Amino acid sequence: MSKETLEIISKQAQDYYRNTPVIILGSGASAAFGMSGMGNLAKHLMAHVHLADLPGNDKASWCNFCEKLNAGIDLETALHDVPLSTELTCRIVYETWTLLAPEDFKVFKDSLNNSTLFPLGKLLKHMFRSTARELNIITPNYDRLAEYACEQESIHHYTGFSHGYRGHSARKNYLSCSRQVNIWKVHGSLGWFTNSNGVITFLSNINEIPDGLTPLIVTPGIEKYRSTHKEPYKTIIHESDDVMDEASAYLCVGFGFNDEHIQTKLVNRCANNGASVIIITYELTDATKKFIAHEGTNKYLAIEAAHNNKSRIYSSLLDGPVEVDGDFWSLQGFMSLIM
Repeated sequence: MSKETLEIISKQAQDYYRNTPVIILGSGASAAFGMSGMGNLAKHLMAHVHLADLPGNDKASWCNFCEKLNAGIDLETALHDVPLSTELTCRIVYETWTLLAPEDFKVFKDSLNNSTLFPLGKLLKHMFRSTARELNIITPNYDRLAEYACEQESIHHYTGFSHGYRGHSARKNYLSCSRQVNIWKVHGSLGWFTNSNGVITFLSNINEIPDGLTPLIVTPGIEKYRSTHKEPYKTIIHESDDVMDEASAYLCVGFGFNDEHIQTKLVNRCANNGASVIIITYELTDATKKFIAHEGTNKYLAIEAAHNNKSRIYSSLLDGPVEVDGDFWSLQGFMSLIM
């Protein structure tokens, strides 16, 4: 049964892959490289956001927020439930950058002596063997691992800004290039900043926040919906929406279907327009299982890890989930099905 199942899902994966899927990178794609997730970020914020110089109402709000986290409520829900002031939000942004930027830079340094560190780079290079001139990645992640993956394979990438040590906002065709990967970072990036006059800039691989600049990353919770109506998020989300609307296939890597900016488009394209979706991740979230079971999609392949180096597979071509030997839930393992 295992061999027969692998033949079925391999053919299904190849059929979907031929349609040049839009790649959606979730937090699980970064966790594979040791990047902190929401749990570690919550602990970091509770330990490092200082309150001594803040007014009493801010201190009370923060204590309420921390009580919810300590009670086991996840970070995004806690930020939804407890309104925080602009000053507290700024401190959250600062500490989020402070936690993630060194982790991101460590991955970059590790890659300098490891030419195989990023399976994503190999996948993109393989996808360009087709007639495609542009590939699209959509991600809510702040890190720059997708950019590093492109550069590992000498692939030109575009994130909304010009290249160089100090980039400015630019259209995706500002440079003429035969092949290009567009990376749509809907919640911002560790390299994006704004100054007190609202001037937005991109700075490459700095190891501390420059004086007078504020990182442009959208925190979870209510602030996410406020900030994304502003630039550069407004333009990036508009572009990513167009990409989603034009796609007929999606490849989700470590994406938990918990981000409304992305999943609403994805769910509707699959349910109403017959788009296909491949989902690979360490563990399928409840939201993902609900999507493949109840949202009306009839072209899906979802793979998660199981015990003893097995993979658990959910497919629209199978009657129910099955387990097979091998690691097909990671990007490296999945690529063995399509190459």
